[in-house]
Amino acid sequence: MEKKQMTRVLVASIVGSAIEWFDYFLYGTVAALVFNQLFFVTEDPAFGTLFAFATFALAFLIRPFGGIIFSHIGDKIGRKKTLVLTLSLMGTSTFLMGVLPTYQVIGIWAPILLITLRLIQGIGLGGEWGGAVLLAVEYAPKEKRGLFGSVPQMGVTIGMLMGTIALSIMTLLPDGAFMTWGWRVPFIISALLVVFGLWIRKGIDETPSFKKNQEQGTVAKLPIADTLRYHWREVLIAIGAKVVETAPFYIFSTFIVSYATSNLDFTETNALNAVTIGTIITTILMPIMGALSDKIGRKPLYIWGTVLMGLFAFPYFWLIQQNSVALLMVATIIGLGVIWAPITAVLGTMFSEIFSAKVRYTGISLGYQIGAAAAGGTAPLVATALLIQFNNSYVPVALYIILTSVISLIAVMAVKDRSNQGLDEETESQYREAN
Repeated sequence: MEKKQMTRVLVASIVGSAIEWFDYFLYGTVAALVFNQLFFVTEDPAFGTLFAFATFALAFLIRPFGGIIFSHIGDKIGRKKTLVLTLSLMGTSTFLMGVLPTYQVIGIWAPILLITLRLIQGIGLGGEWGGAVLLAVEYAPKEKRGLFGSVPQMGVTIGMLMGTIALSIMTLLPDGAFMTWGWRVPFIISALLVVFGLWIRKGIDETPSFKKNQEQGTVAKLPIADTLRYHWREVLIAIGAKVVETAPFYIFSTFIVSYATSNLDFTETNALNAVTIGTIITTILMPIMGALSDKIGRKPLYIWGTVLMGLFAFPYFWLIQQNSVALLMVATIIGLGVIWAPITAVLGTMFSEIFSAKVRYTGISLGYQIGAAAAGGTAPLVATALLIQFNNSYVPVALYIILTSVISLIAVMAVKDRSNQGLDEETESQYREAN
C-alpha cells in the first residue's frame, strides 16, 4: 500500500474516534453547566442536574445496541460504508443539539428532543469504534498491526483535548453570552469535523479482509448468530479485558475532578490541568506502545499494564492525599500515561486478532460496548457510592480498581497472542472447523 494511502487510512480511522470523544466530552460538561438550566427545568436545581446526567448515561446504555446494528451492517456490506453511516449519524445529532430550542421556547419538547438526539448519538457511537479499529488493523502490514491499531485509540484522548480547548475558549465569554449562545458553538463546529471525516473516508477502499470474504462468497448471513454460536468465548474475553481499560480511566479522568475538589484541597483548575497533561502524555505514548506490541506481543504488554494498574491503586490515592499539586500531577501522569496507555493502545488490535474476519466487526463491538456499558459509565457512580457508604474512605475505591485488574487479568490469560501471525490465518481455520 502506498504511503499516501496508508496515511489516509490512519487519518480516516482516528477522525471518527476523535469526534466521538469530542461529542462525549461536550455533552458531559455542558449537561452540568447548561442543560440542567435550559432543558431540564425544575423547581429544585439538583433534580435538573440529576436529569441532565441521566441523559448522559443513556449513551452508554444504548451503545451496545448501536454496536449490534452497525456491526451487522459492517460484516454484511463492508466497514467503509458503515463508518460513513455512523459518522453521519453522530455528526447530525450533535449539530442538532447545538441548534435545539430551549425549554423556555418550546416547553417539554426541549428535553424530549434532547433525549432523542442523545439516543441517536449513542447508537452511532456504538457502531463507530469497531469500524474505526478494523479500518486500521485490517489494512495494516503484519509487522505494524499493533502500531496501526493504536492510532484509532488515540482518538479518545485527542477528542477529550479538543473538547477541553473548545469549552475553555467559550467559557471566557460573559456568563450571559455563554448561556445564550456560547455553549452552542462547539456543537455546531463539530459539523465541520464530520464533513472532513466523510471526505477522508470517501477516498479509501474497502479493507482487504472484507474484500477477501466478498471474493470467496463467505460473508456471514447473520453475523450476530455466528458470533454468539462460534465466538461466544472470545466475546466474554473481550468484555472482561475491557473492564480494566475503561473503569480506571473514568476514575483517573472524571471521578478525580470531583474527589480532588470536594474531598481534598485542590481547585477545579488543579484537577483539570492534571488530567489535561496526563491526557497529552497518554496520546504521545499510545503509538509508542502500539509499536512496542509489534516487537514483544499484545498479550505481554496488556498483562504488564493490568498488573501495574492493580499495584498502583493504593499508591495513587496516597499520592493525591498529600494535597500537593505536584504529586496530583505525578499520580495522574503515572495512572493515565505510564499504566493506562499500554492497555488501551493494544486493546483494539488484540480484540481484532481473536475473531474471524466474517464476524470480526460484530465480535469486537459486542465485547467493547458491553464492557463499556458495564464498567465505563458506571465507574464514577460506583466510586462515589463507595465514598458515601464508607465515610469518604478511598480504600474501597482502590479495591474497586484492583478488582477490575483481576477480572481483566483472568480474561486476558485466555488470549492466544497472534502478534506474529497473519490476521486471518488461524482464526479462519478455527472458524471452518467449528462449522
